[in-house]
Amino acid sequence: MSVNSIKAAAPDSAWAVFLIFLRLGLTSFGGPIAHLGYFREEFVTRRQWLNERSYADLVALCQFLPGPASSQVGIGLGQSRAGFAGAISAWAGFTLPSAVILALFAQGLSIWGGALPNGLLHGLKIVAVAVVAQAVWGMARNLCTDVPRVTLAVFCACAALQWPGVVGQIGVIVCTAIIGLLLFKPAHPRIEAPMSFSVSRRAGLIALSLFFGLLIGLPLLIQLWPSRTLAIANAFYRVGSLVFGGGHVVLPLLQSATVASGWVANDTFLAGYGLAQAVPGPLFTFAAFLGASMNAPPSGWAGAMVCLVAIFAPSFLLVIGVLPFWEQLRHSVRMQAALAGVNAGVVGLLLAALYNPVWTSAIMRPLDFGLALIALVALMFWKIPPWAVVLGGGMCGWLLGAVG
Repeated sequence: MSVNSIKAAAPDSAWAVFLIFLRLGLTSFGGPIAHLGYFREEFVTRRQWLNERSYADLVALCQFLPGPASSQVGIGLGQSRAGFAGAISAWAGFTLPSAVILALFAQGLSIWGGALPNGLLHGLKIVAVAVVAQAVWGMARNLCTDVPRVTLAVFCACAALQWPGVVGQIGVIVCTAIIGLLLFKPAHPRIEAPMSFSVSRRAGLIALSLFFGLLIGLPLLIQLWPSRTLAIANAFYRVGSLVFGGGHVVLPLLQSATVASGWVANDTFLAGYGLAQAVPGPLFTFAAFLGASMNAPPSGWAGAMVCLVAIFAPSFLLVIGVLPFWEQLRHSVRMQAALAGVNAGVVGLLLAALYNPVWTSAIMRPLDFGLALIALVALMFWKIPPWAVVLGGGMCGWLLGAVG
């Protein structure tokens, strides 16, 4: 696809962006790595909102920021299509389905707690293997185009497996940026029209000021005006501001913030964590479950909304704050050289994640491997929509579990 064809694409309305992300929010199982695979299939391959390199650049930016990377990528994509309203619409569409489901679970855990068959969840994990494998293959073909990049991606995968966790991932990104700066020398800046964000420097600075202002100001405000609601908002805002890696990394911080403080019982927390694995969308929506489970007001729907907004607010402010400066940096020759290295590193990180935790948590027996292969063929060759593969994989997992 040419740059000119991308330029010709008309922006979508905020409502259209919401509906697109709502469907993804209802069908995107498998965690943040799988979400990036769903996004790539939807916006790079199918809708052609942006090309492979631009998508990888946006993913690389969000890997640098604290918070849920997949949600931040969605916010950036929504902003690029419909401005600030599009950013909010993308976040709402992708987040609300799982948030509503988890809030409902919190208010009726005794009824719904044991209703989900284990085989169904396992089938969804198997489908995630196929989704991530497709993403790794597609991104590697476009981003690792020569021997140095392939080699760098493989070494990054090995490093990420040897040193798992946030520190290892950030180390890989920093090292690949340095290696790219030294090894890869683009002759001239690329022109990437799809990454045109309507965010001014002034708006970016305001967003960054709000981010740091809330991070510093909320604890001070609580000292001046003690309030349980403010204390809960501060705890969830701080978790969303300081956790790198997203996904499961946030869980111990949330447990410390809610269980240790006595806001949520430990058994309730663990039950909610189990339920969070069975719903699509970002794992950060677990905050809605915790907010609805609070043992005193705000709880229920009010508590779910307070916690959900508080934990995602840092991601929104950081993405909006950094985008105008990122767009200028990525057009420089030196930044493109660094990004060439980082893009290879992202492929390596995805490759490592394909093995651990995606493969290791899903492929337990030959039947699991066979189902993963069928799902991969369905996605790559039969061109079946991802949501249909997700539903089919869940049903197959349930049937395999039922027969032993």
